[in-house]
Amino acid sequence: MTTTPPGTAAVNTLLAVRRARDMIDRCYAEPVDLDRIAREAGYSRYHLVRAFRAAYGETPGRFLTRRRVERAQDLLRSVNVTVTEVCHLVGFSSLGSFSSLFTELVGMSPSEFQRSAHENAPPPIPGCYVLMWSAPMTTNAARRSPGQKPDAPTD
Repeated sequence: MTTTPPGTAAVNTLLAVRRARDMIDRCYAEPVDLDRIAREAGYSRYHLVRAFRAAYGETPGRFLTRRRVERAQDLLRSVNVTVTEVCHLVGFSSLGSFSSLFTELVGMSPSEFQRSAHENAPPPIPGCYVLMWSAPMTTNAARRSPGQKPDAPTD
């Protein structure tokens, strides 16, 4: 009879919830649902929620929301973009829910946060740079080296 070493289940659970957390960190700006996170961890959605809460003190959904708000704070602090643009860049689809969740977690509205962050700070990065570098690249554009001109169209 084969026995498993003590603590193996706990280690496997920790590895699974870390995979889920890392996936949330990587894909926070994409539409992410609990089923996708659970698949990444290799658990059912219900087991993942219990294990994630035990490991990190909050559910995967709450972790995702907090991560998005943290990223929004970074953008509002350093980039010259509107609150609506930030809302969509970090993965929220509703400005109203973004604003209320941001206010709940940070203690002030996104607009107030941005205003106070820019009061005595150096000029923020122009928003066009952020929007340009966050846009998905086409296959041909991804293959070109920087500075290389696009291929001429072939007929």
